[in-house]
Amino acid sequence: MPQSSQDAEQQEIAKLDSEPAAKPIEPTSGQNLEEELAENVVSKHPEATIPESDVSLADIERKQSHPWRWIVAIVLLLAALIAPYWVGRSLAVNHAAAITANFGMLTSYGIALVSWGVTTMLFVSLVMLLVDNHRVAWFLAFVVFLALEQLIAGVSMFKLNFWNATYVIYGSHAYIANSANLGIIASAIALAVFALVWVGLLVVVRKDSPLNVLTHVWVSFIMLLVFEVVALIILFCGGFMAAA
Repeated sequence: MPQSSQDAEQQEIAKLDSEPAAKPIEPTSGQNLEEELAENVVSKHPEATIPESDVSLADIERKQSHPWRWIVAIVLLLAALIAPYWVGRSLAVNHAAAITANFGMLTSYGIALVSWGVTTMLFVSLVMLLVDNHRVAWFLAFVVFLALEQLIAGVSMFKLNFWNATYVIYGSHAYIANSANLGIIASAIALAVFALVWVGLLVVVRKDSPLNVLTHVWVSFIMLLVFEVVALIILFCGGFMAAA
């Protein structure tokens, strides 16, 4: 082979080697290859196609913040926290006879179960408000259960030392208020113990440990319910109801 032909062939091979290798593209949406390539063409215009705007990032965040929603939420929370408690306390002071007449047929276990259930649903709705996307519905549920819990706490004269106050108001029927208070306390203690255990798991358990599954959202939610049920069982079977 002549030397000129060899030089031309080597130059052609070098030219081909210098070109970037083509990447194989396979259709991903069921279309043919030509349509797929046409959709993946990257625009190389040197000028920006998005028009300039005088709206800053702060203006956009201000429009999306909806401050009136926060105002309404705070007002509802304050109303559910304060008003039902004082309504219940007023009922206990001024209409104690009517309360004992209407709830005197209930056992202490039934009253404690109701107050425990309302308080537990209050905590459940709060947790779901933080982890679920349906925040409006769970917020309304949280407000309702908060109002009910505060109403029960007001009627039962709930405070740190409620035994003397309930006996003064209800006399021999003080077990009605005492049982309700014990149900609220049991649910609150279960939540506190769960919070300590959950934080301890976050600190102690490593990310590659199998126990790390206990810190996942829904597993933690189920664990909270287990703690609440255990607290109710301890309240009923631990002799605490005898003190009511």
